[in-house]
Amino acid sequence: MAYTGEVTVGGTPDVHELGDLIITKVAVGPMDNNAYVLRCRATDAQLLIDAANEPATLREVVGPDGLEAVVTTHQHGDHWQALAEIVDATGARTYAGRRDADGIPVPTDVLVEDGDTISFGRIRLTARHLVGHTPGSIALVYDDPHGHPHVFTGDCLFPGGVGNTHDDAAAFTALLDGVTTRLFDVLPDETWVYPGHGKDTTLGTERPHLKEWRERGW
Repeated sequence: MAYTGEVTVGGTPDVHELGDLIITKVAVGPMDNNAYVLRCRATDAQLLIDAANEPATLREVVGPDGLEAVVTTHQHGDHWQALAEIVDATGARTYAGRRDADGIPVPTDVLVEDGDTISFGRIRLTARHLVGHTPGSIALVYDDPHGHPHVFTGDCLFPGGVGNTHDDAAAFTALLDGVTTRLFDVLPDETWVYPGHGKDTTLGTERPHLKEWRERGW
């Protein structure tokens, strides 16, 4: 079946098969977080984006082949509830944005800056630092050599708008500016967006609404 990105807590994960990479999306409770297991086809190396919760569910998706790394997109607690257990079980290396690492109660092995590369197997992800939802949120861009890019946005970009900035006008402006310059301005419309909660989207779907978002202030 074709990938849709529509998953539910307790339901079946959805699998997006690319030429060099397999992306498995799973939803975990209690806050309907998305977690993503990325698998390099050439080496079977795996990376997890956001060990949000339900460690048993995440370990089932990871399977018996182990886990090289876990990237935490930002410091909010709903994105790392299973992190300690996953790291203890797998020995995975931990990554997080430098400015958010102090808010994550599991030691971060690699502090990530804007433009840094995170590698596993033959796969390369580029980190983009986005300020506003938290001080050190990161999005991860996979530039598929056989097709369009794919970007994992944590809680910084969703269908219909940017992430919550808690009525802080300066934080909203910073987040929208960052999403615009570091994602929309440099990536094509076909770029697939995998958010930290809910359904997927594309940059092309959201691009016509950037002005509307700025005018409404959220």
